[in-house]
Order: sequence, then C-alpha cells, then structure tokens
Amino acid sequence: MPFSPKRAGSVVYSLVMFVIVSVLAGVLVAGLFVPIAGMAGVGSKAAATELESLPAELATPAPPTRSRVLMGNGKTLGYFFDENRVPIKLSQVAPVMRQAQLAIEDHRYYEHGAIDLKGTLRALIRNQTSDTGTQGGSSITQQYVKMVQIEACKSDKKCVAAAQVRTMKRKIRELRYAVALERKFTKDQILERYLNIAYYGDGAYGIQSAAKHYFDVPASELTLPQAAMLAGLVQNPDSYNPVQHPAAASDRRDVVLNRMVELKIITLAQSKKAKKVEFDTKDVKVVQAGCNDTRYPFLCDYVKRTLLDSPALGKTATQRRDALYRGGLTIKTAIDPKTQDLAQEKVSSVVAPTDPLISTMNMIQPGTGLIVASAQSRPVMGSNEKKGQTYWNLSADVEHGGIQGYQAGSTFKAFTIAAALEKGIPISKKFNAKSPMDFSGKRYESCSGNVPVYGKFKVANSVLGYNRTINMTTAAEGSVNTYFVQLELAAGMCNVTKMAQKLGVKVGQQIGDPPVDIVKEYNDKPSFTLGTAEVSPMSMAEAYATFAARGVHCDPIIVSKITNAAGKSIPVPSANCKQVLDPDVADGVSKVLKSVMDNGTGKRAKVLNGYDQAGKTGTIDSNRAVWFAGYTPEAAGVAMISVDGTRKPFDRDKSGYISTGVKHYYVPSTDRELEGSGSGDAGAKIWEPVMEKYLKTLPDTKFEQPSRNLVVGKKVRLPYLSYDIDAATKKLEKLGFTVERRYVYSSRDKYAFLGWSPGSYATVPQYSTVYANFSKGKDPAIEKAKKAAAKEKAAKEKAAKEKAAAAKKAAEDKKKKAGG
Repeated sequence: MPFSPKRAGSVVYSLVMFVIVSVLAGVLVAGLFVPIAGMAGVGSKAAATELESLPAELATPAPPTRSRVLMGNGKTLGYFFDENRVPIKLSQVAPVMRQAQLAIEDHRYYEHGAIDLKGTLRALIRNQTSDTGTQGGSSITQQYVKMVQIEACKSDKKCVAAAQVRTMKRKIRELRYAVALERKFTKDQILERYLNIAYYGDGAYGIQSAAKHYFDVPASELTLPQAAMLAGLVQNPDSYNPVQHPAAASDRRDVVLNRMVELKIITLAQSKKAKKVEFDTKDVKVVQAGCNDTRYPFLCDYVKRTLLDSPALGKTATQRRDALYRGGLTIKTAIDPKTQDLAQEKVSSVVAPTDPLISTMNMIQPGTGLIVASAQSRPVMGSNEKKGQTYWNLSADVEHGGIQGYQAGSTFKAFTIAAALEKGIPISKKFNAKSPMDFSGKRYESCSGNVPVYGKFKVANSVLGYNRTINMTTAAEGSVNTYFVQLELAAGMCNVTKMAQKLGVKVGQQIGDPPVDIVKEYNDKPSFTLGTAEVSPMSMAEAYATFAARGVHCDPIIVSKITNAAGKSIPVPSANCKQVLDPDVADGVSKVLKSVMDNGTGKRAKVLNGYDQAGKTGTIDSNRAVWFAGYTPEAAGVAMISVDGTRKPFDRDKSGYISTGVKHYYVPSTDRELEGSGSGDAGAKIWEPVMEKYLKTLPDTKFEQPSRNLVVGKKVRLPYLSYDIDAATKKLEKLGFTVERRYVYSSRDKYAFLGWSPGSYATVPQYSTVYANFSKGKDPAIEKAKKAAAKEKAAKEKAAKEKAAAAKKAAEDKKKKAGG
C-alpha cells in the first residue's frame, strides 16, 4: 500500500506517543497499568500529588443533565437542556449493554490500569498497516477524560478543537488525568460516568436518553441487537446515526456483534439472530427542548423566565442558564391540567386564534400567588400569524413575555372601594349619583397636593335606574360611574393609585422601556377608577387574589418546588407574600363585591353552588374590552375579551357590524355576535364554567364579615355649624363629610336657609352626609288641604245657617198658623 507523507507523519506521532507511554509505564507502572496498586515508592511525593490532582469537571459526578418541568399532577410539561441526558446508575444499565460497549471500546477494561499498553500497541500496528479504518487504542478511562474535557467547553468550537488537538502536551495531560481518575474512582464508577456522558448521536446524550430515543425503552431493558447498535455509535455518532444512515448503523452494529462473538461474550447463533433485526424508525422518540411544542407553551415560558431571573439559581445570567439547561433540575408547579384545559376550552369557544379579538383567563391561588391556570385565545407559540400563532403571553407583563396591557374598565372600582374603606369611608357612604355629572375643576388630593380636575371631565352612567342618592353597595351593584368618581375624589387619587400599586396592578409598557409607575402616571387622572389604564390580565388576578386572601398580597409565581440532580431542594422564587391591606378592609371589599354577585351586574356570572363569591364586571368605552374579575376565599380568576387593535376588524358584510367595540361584534370562528358585557361575555361564557368546575375541588369557605365601623362608619361629633353656609360646608368637607342641599317645605319664605341636619355637635357616622336644609316654600299639599278644609268648613257653616234659618222659618210659620 502507498506510504504517503501524511501517513508517515501519523506514524511518527503514534510512535512518539508510544514511547511516551512506555516511559510513563516505566516510571508509573503501578499507577498506570494496575487498577488497584498505588504510587507509593514510585517517583517523588510531588509527582504522586500531581498525578492525583483532578480538574473540577472530572471530580464532579453528574454530567450536564436535562431539567424537567412538572405540572400539579406530577406529569411532565416540558424540558430544558443543552444536551438531552438523564444520568442513571450502572445497575440500571442492561448487562448486555455494558458488555457490548466494553467489547468494542475496551474489552480488557477490568484487567488494566488507566492505560492499556497492549491495546495501544495493537491499535498502533493495525492503524499503520490497514486501509480498513483506524482502531482506537484509548482506554475507557482515557476516552472519558477526553469526553469530559470536550463537555466542559460548552460547545465552544475553539475549546473543543483544543481538547482534541493531536499534541504531546494534551496527550500527556490526558494520561495524567486518567491515572488520577482511576486512583479516585472504581472501575464501575468510571464506566457508569462514561455511559452517562457518551454521545450516541441524533441529540441523545448518555445511555438512558439513547435507549429512550432510538428504541423507546429504558437502558435496563435493552436487547442484544439494540445494545450492539448503541455501543457502535460512540466512535462516530453522526456517521453511524441509524435515523440518518440506517445501513451504516447496521454495519457498525454487526461489527460490534462480531467482536462480541470473537470475545466469546455471545454465540455465533445469537449474533446471526441479532443481525436479522432491523431498526424501526417508528420507535424513535424525539424530546424537544424549550416550550414551543409543549402542552402549555406560555406557562412553560413563564417558568423559564421566572427561573432565569431567580438568584437562587446563580448570581449571573450565565450561571442561572447553566443551572436550568445543564443542572438536571426537577421543577414542580401548581398548574392543574384539568382546570387549564377547561379554561382553554372556554376561552377558545368564545374567541379563536384567528379572530380579531384577544381573550384570556387567569387563575391564582390566594395567599400563595401560585398560578393555577392561564389560558389565552392564541395558545400556540409560533410565528405564523395567519394561523393565529404568537410568541407573546397575552396575560403577562413584559418581564414575563407579555407585550401590551388592556383597559380593564370598571374592575378598577374595586381599588377605589379599598382605598375609601382604608381611609375610613364606610360602605354606607352616600353620594348623589345623578347622570351626567361634570367634574371639571373639582378639587381632590393628588400625590402633589390638593389640585383641581384639569380639562373637561364629564361622566355619565351606563346602567339605568341608579341616578339617585345611593350607598357604596348599591353603586357597586350597578357599577355607577358618577358615584365612584365622587368616591375616588373623596378617598384621594393618590390613595387610590397607591392602592392599585400595592395590590400588584401592572401597567402595560413597551418592550425595552422601564416599568410604568402607576402612581406617578395616574394619580392626577380621575378617570382612573373607570379603568382607563392599560394593565396585564395576570396582574388583575393578582390584585383580586389579594382581596380573597384578606389583604395578603403575593406576586404571581408558577414554581412550587425545585430539586437539583442530587434531590436536594433549592429555594424557589419567592412570592413575597405580605399583608398590604388590613384584613378588615379586605373583608369590606369582599362584602361589597359579594353583593355585586348576588344582586348586581355580576349575577349572571355567579356559580350557583352556594359558595360565597365576590366579583366585578368591567366594560370600557365603546365596549372595546369586557372583563370579569371574581373570587372566593380559595380561588381568584379574571376573564377578559378585548379588541385586537393589530388585526383587521370583523366582516363588514355581516349584520350588526360596529367599527369599534366588542358589542355586537361578529366573531368569524363562531358565526355569532358578542353582546359586549363583562357579565355576559367574559363572566357567563368563560369565568363561570371554569370556576364552577374548579370550585368542586375546593372547600366552601365563607367570607369574614367586616367590622361595624367599616359598614356604617365610626361615630364622631359634628363641629359647630354656623349659618354661614359656605364656611360650614368647607369645614364639613374638610372632615370628609358629604354636604348636600336639601329643600323642604316650610312656612318660611322659599329658598330661606332652615339649618343643618344633623345639627351642631350631633353624634353621626364619620364620612356620612350632612344636609343643608332650605325652604322651598309652603307645601302645596298642605295649602291645598287647608283650602279644602276651609272650604269644607265654610260649606258646613253655610249648611248649618241654612238649616237654622229653615228651622226658624218653620217655627214661625207654625206659630202663625196656630195663632190664626
């Protein structure tokens, strides 16, 4: 055969390496070639110490391992990995697999030390005298050292190349590590590590993943033909990949089988039988990394983003990513598949992915912050917009994959209720909720002081029958706009926006922009209580869950437990649960919102199971978004439907088309129109059926009743109230009382001031209404009655006179007759 310069160079290199190995053999014979013998008495003490030193990656038992995310029922949601690997114990590997691997790679493994001098010499001779291919001379231990060094490069091409470069320096270092390795670990331990780190092609790292990938069986159940094929892959996993190169893989498998016959591990008959088995691609199981193809991609993505931001996984972004993608974590969540599937079913039954609407349903466990379910009308993660795919989490804030917020309408009135109750304004607080009302120039407390409402701000009520003086409960039942603007101004805009902030409400932002400070942005905008701020649906569920938890706010979290590859617990990202609202105030909010479910706009969404429920509807201008936010003490959920401003509106040829708003919108996927109400669309169609089923798994916990002071107000004494109406009014309003003019009939002249009711120094509920009474003149009914009485009296007197006169005349006539 021709002897080329290239082959000559290879020969020289191999001969030099053999000489080096031989020299090392002479110096370190005990350490290199005898598995058990030590280095005592051979060379210097420093040399022995040097030999025993190992780089960190060689001393670490677990190779890079895939992490998995579990749902609440223990089933797998998804995997995160750079390399699909599941380390197992050697005892979990079928004996025939171990035999096949050693037969083709290092059959004297248990007989020699770190280096097989005989095998190295045999390979040297065969490789220089044969054109049929090279034979490896490296021992299993040497191969393992090389694999670890390559693995430590983390796919850095320069690093990988350096770990495989044919230099004496690298080979000597590899030999030294091999010696140290065999002094530190047993043969079985090294073989176990080898089988777990080896790459078997087609994305399968380690024997367990390879067995599951190619044959859909665990490594413990591998058969002879399967084991022989896998063992043959290690030498060149890409060229022998049975999925891509089935013929080459079968030929390589047969080489392994022949070698096993040669070594008398199996019989010729067993080999022939195994060779007849064909590889079946139907058994191949592909495990995808990441979230795109998981059952719930956006919940999976929420997990990923949460962990990549968690200090518990590392101080730096690189450390956190390595922990997730290489650390073999087991990540448990509270995701309930049954509830999640039901939420998705109900959302999708109202709005389809290709409809020009967006819909979401989010559920949070009060007191823990754990996300139970999060469904959206575009549930498939991808870039095909025509099919309704998206990469955006339609429920989350930007930090967790969201892209925008949505105006939440009257659901914000709950924050005004909470701020008012916290200030001491009781549920019995009354305002005249006439409609419309002009609040332009009305003064209120912002975070920068007492300021007027700037610009024109005229508000009307959308629900009929409430345009009168009503209390907080009645106003909430009818979602009365003019009442809540008055309540908001009485509570103070600064207090209302701070309430929303501490409950967790997050305003939508542009990607790359800093988070919006809801207080700074909205404390001077009295339209806030009407839900004009664009917020993430998940944060609304977070806020209402705080009411359900009696004022304990928790950040939404999705991870309930994390264990590392060794089974040790790792701290989970904290929900930062803390009391942000007095329990009595939260109970007061629940009392008001329970009445909304029992008697008000939320009645259509109520689950008819006897459970205490509280909730609030929300509809924005032109019905462009409708919401329903509701909760029990055990669960909080928020459903939302919104027009998608990025999509073409509905078919103009359909009857009932309106260019803006959800109301009467034709939904192509269902061939129906939405009514445009929080209770009828978001509430009855989504929230109610999901909660109805989920509540069956929860206890029937009742709401706590708020204190009497919160219901009717704390008793206080009125100050002296003079007849200077303007001065007395300012004094009362400064103390938080509502002052209303009341006109009553009296004997005084019309419009004459009659006095205050209650009067000076009276004991009254704090923040109650004090009336300035004015005369509206004499009562027409009384005057009419007086006139009627006078007329009747006159008639009676006349009749009496007439009767008397008649009687007198009769008497006189009788007298005359008698005299005559």
